[in-house]
Amino acid sequence: MTDIHKFYLNGKYVVLDIPSGSVHIVDELVYKIIDDYKKLNKEEIIEKYRENFSMKTIDEAIDEIEYLIEEEMLFSEDMKYLKPMYNPQNVVKAMCLNVSHDCNLRCKYCFASQGDFHGQRLLMDLDTGKRALEYLIENSGYRRNLEVDFFGGEPLMNFNLVKELVKYGREIEGVHNKHFRFTITTNGTLLTDDKIDFINENMDNCVLSLDGRKCVNDLMRPTVGGKGSYDTIIPKFKKLISKRGDKDYFIRGTFTNENLDFSEDLMDYYKQGFKKTSIEPVVTDEKEPYAIRAEHLQKILVEYEKLSKEYIEIKKEDKEFSFFHFIIDLSQGPCAVKRTVGCGAGSEYIAVTPEGDIYPCHQFVGEKEFKMGDIFNGIKRTDIRDSFKTANVYTNEDCPECWARYYCSGGCHANAYYANNNIHKPYKIGCEMEKKRIECAISILANQNS
Repeated sequence: MTDIHKFYLNGKYVVLDIPSGSVHIVDELVYKIIDDYKKLNKEEIIEKYRENFSMKTIDEAIDEIEYLIEEEMLFSEDMKYLKPMYNPQNVVKAMCLNVSHDCNLRCKYCFASQGDFHGQRLLMDLDTGKRALEYLIENSGYRRNLEVDFFGGEPLMNFNLVKELVKYGREIEGVHNKHFRFTITTNGTLLTDDKIDFINENMDNCVLSLDGRKCVNDLMRPTVGGKGSYDTIIPKFKKLISKRGDKDYFIRGTFTNENLDFSEDLMDYYKQGFKKTSIEPVVTDEKEPYAIRAEHLQKILVEYEKLSKEYIEIKKEDKEFSFFHFIIDLSQGPCAVKRTVGCGAGSEYIAVTPEGDIYPCHQFVGEKEFKMGDIFNGIKRTDIRDSFKTANVYTNEDCPECWARYYCSGGCHANAYYANNNIHKPYKIGCEMEKKRIECAISILANQNS
């Protein structure tokens, strides 16, 4: 397969060689000739462009293309891993630990049904939490660094347990030559000085939920009593971040069709002093009034391009500012197989409920057909695990021919399931948004390096 993708954005002509991962910033003539190179011979190419370009310029452009082909950086052959040997030993390296199936907010779009995951409102107990950490160690194989995300609902509603589990994790990690990297995801409403100090001391990362501008956040993220949460959250987040030093954090939001101008929400983050940001599109039933539907897609793509232009200007003055979806690794990592399989949900990554049940990821919790087993008896539904392990860019519908396959690695399994009831059938609207984000990210990097 010869496979390239080309686009012009933010003043840059970009050509991607998909199989090799090579990214080329080229001039206008090379950009044009690449379309003709496989169809026309050299004399025909010269004849086509000689009225607008000099012979010397055309020759140089053709030489550049030929050099890239010889170096296997353009029109390279794809190595198809039709059956990737992905995680054959079923090593688990990351766990989403749902310490609370309860929440004090009532976010309208919440996939967790406002915290209870379509079940009872529960808090995890200490024995279950300890067993979860032990299970992760027992199934981590050769992995030394293990990821644990304290999640909910709202995990601060069970904060004493969080503290006890961090303490227990530190007690047992050295015995097994492991190291826990702890993260907490919180809506921030219950933050106090002592919680902030504990989080900053013990959490390698923290994800802080805020949907942007006050009008947007308060519409979608009200309290149980129906009041807005923005004014409560903002000063608490600012205090946490001001005391966090150089440790990681993310301000993470969700946009719906109520705020398709979501670049304004990112600018509000920046105005409030939040430098590490993310805004994700909502994925929900199209019947929901706030759902993103096909009719909204074009406006969203234009908004990403607008945001990329603003981002380039901000980065000129402030190198610390970042937007998660505009961060891209053009090396695509060291492992070709990993490029095909994505996040590792259901295999390398699992979610654990307050009762100890195991699900492929936090977004599947409560969907009983995806219950894989529990931390006391292990994985019983190995067929579920195998289904997730074999979901890759060569088995998923439409992925094999998509130019973005090695960047998105097949997309989010949960988004595919909730959109199409099939983890092997990607969420089409999400695919188009992801492709635009990749283009924006590459154009930003091209501008930064020019």
